[in-house]
Amino acid sequence: MSRSFSGKVAVIQFPGVNCEYETARASAFAGAEADIFRWNEDPELLNDALAIILPGGFSYQDRIRAGVVAAKDRIMDKVSELAREGKPVLGICNGAQVLVESGLIPGIHWEKVEFALAPNIMSDREGYYCRWVHLKCETTECAWTRDFLKGEVIPIPIAHAEGRFVTENEEILEKIKENGQIVLRYCDYRGIVDSSFPINPNASVDNIAGICNKQGNVLAMMPHPERATWLRQVPEDLPGQWGRKRRQSAGDVEALEGEGPGMRFFASIVKER
Repeated sequence: MSRSFSGKVAVIQFPGVNCEYETARASAFAGAEADIFRWNEDPELLNDALAIILPGGFSYQDRIRAGVVAAKDRIMDKVSELAREGKPVLGICNGAQVLVESGLIPGIHWEKVEFALAPNIMSDREGYYCRWVHLKCETTECAWTRDFLKGEVIPIPIAHAEGRFVTENEEILEKIKENGQIVLRYCDYRGIVDSSFPINPNASVDNIAGICNKQGNVLAMMPHPERATWLRQVPEDLPGQWGRKRRQSAGDVEALEGEGPGMRFFASIVKER
């Protein structure tokens, strides 16, 4: 029986990623049939996929630097082709690093590397950092944020060592601002964008947590929405409305199995506006 991805979300499994199954389950919870697509399968199978997601983890052990080896993989030629045609593509954490290294993000000059995801810089150290953060949704014109409201605050966990969006080209930074390509910014639970640590957890330029291409169908984000898909995943001590909702649902299994703050990233590609 031939394998088909018609109408499915294809979650790309590179060697070393570790979030592919959680990402597929999150897509399914949001209403999209999803399946794992291994890096060495026939790329033509992706033609009829509903969307493509590059999950988090450590593709090719993050050799050289995070995401760079996977960015050169043959499957990315097909992902690039489909992205040009308007196929929704999401890169989460390591997947975001792959998209940046392949030049799909910011996509101003297609497939030219103009951004980097550099090592985190924190108040007292550098390197790996894991915690819940808050994101401000700056635009709903991106295919992956259509189910949110502009200005909405979204709590989501991060877990990365190289997640600081930077560029040496100030013109590129100004261009992505003009184009409305900054999709997500780190903020506090009230929605105030503050560059201080830990609100901006990695010293990312302009508090950037997620960038899309000019067309809005490709999004690279460092936080992990699949780890915030269900309410039960939200910490009880989280400030803001989602923390209150989680505390109020303590002991209510049905409520805890309900929607979490990250679910709507996946729902955005299956729900009609």
